[in-house]
Amino acid sequence: MANSKKTAVQKKDNKLTILLIIGFIIVAAFVALYFITSKSNEDKLAHNPYGKKNLEQSTIDILNDKNYQNIILPDELQKKISSGKPTMVYFFQSDCPHCKKITPILMPLAKDMGVHIDQFNLLEFKQGWDQYTIEGTPTLVYYKDGKEQLRVVGEQTADTFKKFFEATILKDQKS
Repeated sequence: MANSKKTAVQKKDNKLTILLIIGFIIVAAFVALYFITSKSNEDKLAHNPYGKKNLEQSTIDILNDKNYQNIILPDELQKKISSGKPTMVYFFQSDCPHCKKITPILMPLAKDMGVHIDQFNLLEFKQGWDQYTIEGTPTLVYYKDGKEQLRVVGEQTADTFKKFFEATILKDQKS
């Protein structure tokens, strides 16, 4: 009887030891993942176009995305609009599901049509919401002579964006 109690205790101890080992492995895996992610983010942030080191994770995730390479900073955008030059601005948020759907349509289309679009990330520069009267993302706005001329808001088709380009910058280029 004493042997069977001893065996039962040993089995319990073995199960506890196995659970502790598994728990340790899981914690170690999470710690390793944290450090790998931190290092990866640190590398991505080294030469980012935002001019700051404390970016939202969704912004860090798009830093190398070819569709998000025309980032403009708040002061640059204000100067550009104030200059009176025709300016096309895409207001987006890096965590916006509608923007993630539209950007891969919008940016290649603009490139194909010879239209330059500056991209303003409202997640990183929240003052832009009020400053440019943005009510939702994505929003594409055309400025000329220092004033807004036309805007399109929300998920749109490639055809809608094409017509928007034709009605704005491409029209100005022909005049």
